Amino acid sequence: MDPIKTEIVVVGAGPGGYAAAFYAADLGKKVILVERDKRLGGVCLNQGCIPSKALLHAAHTITSARESERRGILFAAPSIDVAKLRTWKESILTRLAGGIAQLAKMRGVQVMQGRGYFEDSRTLRVETGQGQQFVKYDHAIIAVGSKAAMPRDFDLGNPRVMTSTEALEVEDIPDNLLVIGGGYIGMELGTVYATLGSKVVLLEALDSILAGADPDLARPIIAYAEKAFKEVRLKSRVGRMSTSGKQIKVQSETDGQNKEELYDRVLVAVGRAPNAEDLGLENTRVSFDEKGFIHVNEKQQTTDPAIYAIGDIAGGVLLAHKAAKEGRIAVEVIVGEQSAFVDVTIPAVVFTDPEVAWCGLTEAEAKAKGIAAQVSKFPWAASGRALSFDRPEGLTKLIIDPDSERILGVGIVGQGAGELIAEGVLAIEMGATAKDLALAVHPHPTLSETLMEAAEAFYGHATHTMVRRRLE
Repeated sequence: MDPIKTEIVVVGAGPGGYAAAFYAADLGKKVILVERDKRLGGVCLNQGCIPSKALLHAAHTITSARESERRGILFAAPSIDVAKLRTWKESILTRLAGGIAQLAKMRGVQVMQGRGYFEDSRTLRVETGQGQQFVKYDHAIIAVGSKAAMPRDFDLGNPRVMTSTEALEVEDIPDNLLVIGGGYIGMELGTVYATLGSKVVLLEALDSILAGADPDLARPIIAYAEKAFKEVRLKSRVGRMSTSGKQIKVQSETDGQNKEELYDRVLVAVGRAPNAEDLGLENTRVSFDEKGFIHVNEKQQTTDPAIYAIGDIAGGVLLAHKAAKEGRIAVEVIVGEQSAFVDVTIPAVVFTDPEVAWCGLTEAEAKAKGIAAQVSKFPWAASGRALSFDRPEGLTKLIIDPDSERILGVGIVGQGAGELIAEGVLAIEMGATAKDLALAVHPHPTLSETLMEAAEAFYGHATHTMVRRRLE
């Protein structure tokens, strides 16, 4: 069979891959998009961002019903149909994946289902269900993502030991669940299962959960976890796991105290690893770092002139929206535009209860780097909107350059923080000052006002909180 010729081949149809393929097609390029799974969308759509948020929404519905009792509105205890919950979640994924496939067709992007393998720097072999197909290309963009890490000592070959992929299938609601890892995956899925009825024990090796977030932003999430979970153990390590009948026996150590316990299921949420194996990249000039991520420069170029890499496989923060941005940069560089991943503000969001989000410089980073910065905060206890739905535990904070008064970072914890953080991203990207944010009229009563009032607090005149007037 003669090889197919194309200008750009994109390997991996996750949020970075399909964004790159669609953008390239919009710019008039001939594009082939290769995906080994039957459904487009990658890990984010199928085993990550979207299914986890669907389940978190279902969990929040239960929480909201419980909290309504204090308002004089009583609901019966929830009855959970696990099969129906899975079907509902799956319908969302099917609809979204179908939409991506339709958009590919409308743009003229050729989708090839199969595993891509690089024969050399200009040839990709695609192993499809109908046999092998060779693709000759001018440029390739690798967007194959990452997978949930499973340390060898935890890999028992027992389905009761899960990664996030299996946990999102919700095969059942275990009575006792151990979550290993207090990062965003462990906290989000721990929240889901605790709300659905599991007794959740969380083990985190560090002295705090959500290590990337400032301590004051993580505090409300810790408070929630300590109430919703059976137990939260910090500075804890798992020594050994083994199968014990229909349970998993776990040996752990916390502050010098050893424990041996039985759990119905264990969720291992200790990070992610790049999908770098079996790609044939040894046949190219692509190089890797010590963790297996592909080396790229600020233009997303690898050490092979014909090949670019974006998203999780290129390392850095492993976030879908970062992958999509990198995909656009790679395409712009290929078509000859001046583009680079430099000073790009990438927001982080953890969809716990409450949500936490941040962008730009954090307070902890400013202190660690010796950057002079002033922090201005507005507590949601002073927000009428937050009080109207019984969520006063939130906080909005700004990291501000004291000389230029430019906003360097924004952090928010509270319900809907993930939606609110975009204003912070815009402020940082546009070089806005605290005065710009303070002078922008925000609707009342809304949570968005907390950004305006945090900026006003920097000048000592926030309406709904008392702050010491800033000396000029």
